[in-house]
Amino acid sequence: MLPRTAFVFSALSAIVLGGCATSAMGPSASADLQARSGSAVAGKVSFSEANGHLRVEAMVSGLTPGEHGFHVHEAGDCSAPDASSAKGHFNPMGKAHGHHATEERHGGDMPNLVANAQGEAKYSAEVAGLSLNGPTGIVGRSVVIHADPDDYKSQPAGNSGKRVACGVIAAR
Repeated sequence: MLPRTAFVFSALSAIVLGGCATSAMGPSASADLQARSGSAVAGKVSFSEANGHLRVEAMVSGLTPGEHGFHVHEAGDCSAPDASSAKGHFNPMGKAHGHHATEERHGGDMPNLVANAQGEAKYSAEVAGLSLNGPTGIVGRSVVIHADPDDYKSQPAGNSGKRVACGVIAAR
């Protein structure tokens, strides 16, 4: 009888712990990047909510070395060869373009992506003012990488140049 009780307890523990691991992960979304504007950029961007912020993680290749503007754009459409179908920066609060760490900025304004000498970028940042769903939600929108760095001040989009990659953000 004791071995059977131990087995049942072990099975229940595994179920409970498995449920905890799933709920700790929370909802998430991701976007597979497609090369645009004649680039060879590829990669994936993942999004998850944690502590009132949106966590953004990316692995990207095929970039020119240096900084690149990195934004959430309004439309979840990357069909145009230059990604113009993604429209402008996601801006749910109707603010001017600005630095990602200030209150006066588009919701979609994020820190620049930085590529190493091999054109690879590993990115991890927490962004305030965005969520996966709701009025500030990014699911169904797109994420865009630009050829040049965002200067965080030029209007309307930071003077970050052509769009070299685009991916539609989908819930996972």
